[in-house]
Order: sequence, then C-alpha cells, then structure tokens
Amino acid sequence: MRRAGGAVGLLGGSFNPAHGGHRRITLFAMKALALDEAWWLVSPGNPLKPAKGMAPLATRVESARRQARRSRIRVTAIERELGTRYTVDTLRALLRRYPKRRFVWLMGADNLAQLHRWKDWRTIARIMPIAVIARPGYDGVALASPAMAWLGRHRKPVTSLRDPERWSAPALVTLRFDPDTRSATAIRQADPDWARRSVKRSSRDAVTHRTIPGTAE
Repeated sequence: MRRAGGAVGLLGGSFNPAHGGHRRITLFAMKALALDEAWWLVSPGNPLKPAKGMAPLATRVESARRQARRSRIRVTAIERELGTRYTVDTLRALLRRYPKRRFVWLMGADNLAQLHRWKDWRTIARIMPIAVIARPGYDGVALASPAMAWLGRHRKPVTSLRDPERWSAPALVTLRFDPDTRSATAIRQADPDWARRSVKRSSRDAVTHRTIPGTAE
C-alpha cells in the first residue's frame, strides 16, 4: 500500500536521449530508498549545457517515456509549466504545489562533482534530502568537490531515507551498485540522427497531464 502523499524520487536532466542507464539507476534508487515512484524532470533547457545538439523537448520526453514503460517512473516536463530554469527554483515550486509529497533529489556522482556551480546549491541541500548514485569515473572527483566538502558533514545511512515521514534536510546518502557505463553523449556520438527519426507527435505529461506539443508542423 502506498503511503499518504507518497515518497517520490526526482531525477532531473536533459534526457538527450533517455537510455537504459537512466532507467536502471532510477529503479535501483527506488528499491534502495523504498520510494513509491520516481519523476523524471525533463529539462526544457539546462543552463550548464549548450543548446547546440539539444533535441526538441517533445522528442526528449518521448524518448524518456519509452524508457519508463511498465515502471513507476513518471515522465514530466513540469518546468515548462512552472516557468523555472534552475533546479533550486523548480524544487521550491514542487514543494509548494505538492505539500503532501515527500521528495528526495536523485543525482549521479558526475553532477555532485559540479554541484557547486549550480545556483543556490546549498539551498537545494537544505530543502530536500539528496541521494547520490555512483557513476563510473566520477567518484574521486565528486568526493573532492567543494560541494562534498560542505555536504560531507550531513552524510546519513541509506536506512534514514526509508521512512519519509521522518525525512529532514540537509541529508546526503550514497547509493552504490554495479556501474552502468551508458551515457547520452555516447549515444549521440554513435547515432547523431537519433532525434530526427524519433516520433514528433505531442506527448502528455505524466504529472501535470498537460499536452507537450510535438515538433511536427
């Protein structure tokens, strides 16, 4: 039985494209943290990534929906509706909109390594627990990062996040499992035309239930 409000893991990213690695780490985190579901926040535009080479939002959402099939992963482009661009603003808006939900921010070790470059990153840590998932080649950089120097004092065991009614922040847990080397960058390099062949029809947002317009005229 699902708990009132529900415990939700949030995984943000460009999903350009989404791939099996996204699915695998999300399902692993859901099991490890006893989450009711996970939301993939497909970003309309990542401030830290160049716009060149970025597929249209509807195309990226559709690729995420294909990977999320038959799971408790919900694909959303809610930032488009909220009008937020930075993670800290998105998380604040989600907490206001869904006050009965218990959210935990899921991120790979590669993002922890650059977290100190994010807008108001300490605020992110103060308003929501963070679960970091191991990523091949990034553990050393992540552990030596400026963000980890601050977050390290708030490390907690994984079991501390299995009871969402008692969640507090700042809190950092580390999840380790067999490495998954798949990456969106490698997929784009191997198949530069992946987005052109993707379905360009409109998609329905799994969280807001609003239509995400396709790219076809």
